[in-house]
Amino acid sequence: MKKILFLPLFKMASGHHQVADAVMEIIVANYKQISVKKIDCLSYWSKPLEQLISSLYMKWISMFPKQFEKFYHEHVYKVENHTCDDFVVKSWPIIEYNMKRLVESEKPDVIVCTHSFPSRVISGLKEKGIIDTPLVNIYTDFLVSDVWGKNGVDIHCVPDKETKNFLQGIHDVPARNIYVTGIPVHAAFTNKRIDSKSEKMILIAGGNAGLGNVKQMLSSVPYDSIYQYVVLCGNNKKLFQELVKLNHPSITPLPYIACRKRMNCLYEQASAVVTKAGGVTISEALRKRLPIFIHSSLPGQEQVNIQTLKRKGLLMPLNKAQLLEDQLVEVLENDVQRNRLLRRMDEYIESIEYSVSDVLANQFHLYEYETTKSRL
Repeated sequence: MKKILFLPLFKMASGHHQVADAVMEIIVANYKQISVKKIDCLSYWSKPLEQLISSLYMKWISMFPKQFEKFYHEHVYKVENHTCDDFVVKSWPIIEYNMKRLVESEKPDVIVCTHSFPSRVISGLKEKGIIDTPLVNIYTDFLVSDVWGKNGVDIHCVPDKETKNFLQGIHDVPARNIYVTGIPVHAAFTNKRIDSKSEKMILIAGGNAGLGNVKQMLSSVPYDSIYQYVVLCGNNKKLFQELVKLNHPSITPLPYIACRKRMNCLYEQASAVVTKAGGVTISEALRKRLPIFIHSSLPGQEQVNIQTLKRKGLLMPLNKAQLLEDQLVEVLENDVQRNRLLRRMDEYIESIEYSVSDVLANQFHLYEYETTKSRL
């Protein structure tokens, strides 16, 4: 039995976990004799350390976003010189020691990283000849940060052709090692939504992190709005209660939704999604052919996501100086604008050449253990 080890970093819910879970579920469903396991590295090494670092990380982003942005562009994703900064990884030998211990303990046949940090550490171990386990990067944003491992990585699963060209041109990664897979999403979200002008529901996401000031954004919604606004509040109980108290006929708040089938139904019914700029949420909307409006972004990779996808015409950042509904109407009620946007989304989906599960199967001979023929 072959074993595939998936490595995000933190325990907290994130796109890194969502991508790992989506790929793991496909493998489990189609390759019955393949063992999969997911370990968030920091918790594995020390649960108190993981809790401390994740807490400090979230407080840093929320309280000092400009400082974090400066750090990000100086050490994580530099504007010009895309080289891995020793400050981030190499100066901490204890991390390499702990990662080596993890790999030796788990004995995987393949390691899949959905976070840049474990990728960089394992890539360094491979470059030093300390381990030789095949390593796969699955990128969860529309960029490749400087922290991701490059030379010690066997397979790169990238979101688009632009990222493939970046790895080839900047990091000299051979084209044969790069596969355009898109950012993986759960199988429940892979069927295209059929566009309909009769649908008048706007899905609003992102309240869980307290970003975007959703309540203020919705304060301008008229009582006779042409849209119904369904707000995904996640675990943000304060936002949920505030919106319930509004008692607005056009605004419906929903608490955390765990059921993917129900979430997919909301995608199917929506005219557009208003969200923050997380790579996985954007990818779900692109797969569903759902117009994307961005209300906010975390400093760092989400800001780069916006720049990249705005340039491609795949999303629209909202202007805080304009009324929300006016901006939605400008695109959604204009046939030329809406059809142009949907055409660009179709072109993006058609540019995806492979599924991650097929890449793993073909490169590491998982088909030798296959028990069913339906693959995603």
